Amino acid sequence: MSYILSILTFLPLAGAILILLLPKNDFLTKMIALFTSLLTFVVSVPLFMNFDSSVVQMQFVQKFDWVASFGISYYLGVDGISLLLVLLTAFLTPLAILISFHIKENLKGFMACMLFLEMGMMGVFLSLDLFLFYIFWEAMLIPMYFLIGIWGGNERIYAATKFFLYTMVGSVLMLVAILTLYFLNGKATGIYTFDLLTLYNFNIPIETQTWLFLAFALAFAIKVPLFPFHTWLPHAHVQAPTAGSVILAGVLLKMGTYGFIRFCLPLFPSASVEFAPLFITLGVVGIIYGALVAMVQPDMKKLVAYSSVSHLGFVVLGIFALNTESLSGSILQMINHGISTGALFLCVGMIYERRHTRMISDFGGIAKQVPVFTGIFLVVCLSSLGLPGTNGFVGEFLILFGAYEKYPAYVAFASTGVILAAVYLLWMFQRVMFGETTHKANLKLEDVTKTEIVILAPLLVLIFMFGVYPKPFLKIIEPSVKQTLELMNSKHAQAEPQKPLNQFAESK
Repeated sequence: MSYILSILTFLPLAGAILILLLPKNDFLTKMIALFTSLLTFVVSVPLFMNFDSSVVQMQFVQKFDWVASFGISYYLGVDGISLLLVLLTAFLTPLAILISFHIKENLKGFMACMLFLEMGMMGVFLSLDLFLFYIFWEAMLIPMYFLIGIWGGNERIYAATKFFLYTMVGSVLMLVAILTLYFLNGKATGIYTFDLLTLYNFNIPIETQTWLFLAFALAFAIKVPLFPFHTWLPHAHVQAPTAGSVILAGVLLKMGTYGFIRFCLPLFPSASVEFAPLFITLGVVGIIYGALVAMVQPDMKKLVAYSSVSHLGFVVLGIFALNTESLSGSILQMINHGISTGALFLCVGMIYERRHTRMISDFGGIAKQVPVFTGIFLVVCLSSLGLPGTNGFVGEFLILFGAYEKYPAYVAFASTGVILAAVYLLWMFQRVMFGETTHKANLKLEDVTKTEIVILAPLLVLIFMFGVYPKPFLKIIEPSVKQTLELMNSKHAQAEPQKPLNQFAESK
């Protein structure tokens, strides 16, 4: 177990290198990619089984000096905030690889990019050194750029370039903030380090906090993406191959919300409190805006893309409500969104492979031809809109419940997003599956294959597992959430002693 985090991080890289070194053989490439991703998931299971939810400190820590003269270390660890995100990454990657077995153009490059991307995502969630974190943060841009730019749709170059430029703008500012934090801590304490847990103890002047917070927050807001920084997302989703959309929605967007929790809140608590109303406002606007725009989309994939803007608005609302219930709900909702929206993109991809169109108007009345697929698609839509008993309900309820105490008006507006989600998802489902069959091609559609059932079945299990019995997952999340809020409270009180400790909602 001492090296389990390093194995999780670099096992996909080993698989990618092996694929690139071996002679071209599509069957062998598929098997290596699938085996590597499944092995990574198998390695992640002991991480979950051996995690001690009663311990708030980082677990399975691995640390040694990397560039000691500059205070850079190889430092990995996991806690209740990152554990489920690591498991989600390991879980979704083999499903995304399996759905991509039909790809013929440069299959070696595609599978290598998928595994390289998994390495970058794992590194982001496990890094406890800011320099190491930034390397992984930038590294995952490269494979996603190629996945969209090479294997995407007709406008793939535009979408890939827009994705890259948006992310790079935020990343450069975050790098400046990381270096500033490094030198400020060095001058104040005499210790120059990128160690995140050490920097947690550094009390930054309030004026400086504001600028550093904004630099980090911009990078994370673009990644979420938070309104109005969302415009790259629909293009990237629509142009990306199905596997790219699954990973983009399921994992990559969570890097932004994870960044807010892991970096912004504990490093810059006073600035987080100061800007909380702004980010809550943007989150609520995103909830309503994303839902309204999704409602009028003619393309199923673009509809699901805008639904992500809406759903992640709930996550941002929960983060900046700054109490245990809302923050725990946000982390749980990150996982739920990855499951439900990942399943939605898989379903849309399966329809597209049969008809080579995603336009809602090109369908209608296909439920008779694909009854099993219709049932699965309905369950996934219901989970995405937050039906009680499914995974989507639990996270949204905790977010709204936690935020209501201090922001009842915002919660009232945000709740309309639940209603709007039912409108755009069920209306899309009704138009695609029912009504008259107006296109002859729809009469020859094939129902789900055995491979597709293997891909979708685990997601259906998780939809009901998280919806019916979320307690084991919340038990993992809550101790780390409480520790983060206690650290915030303590540092904020020291920075502004004239203000009461209940400046933001205390943990219950």
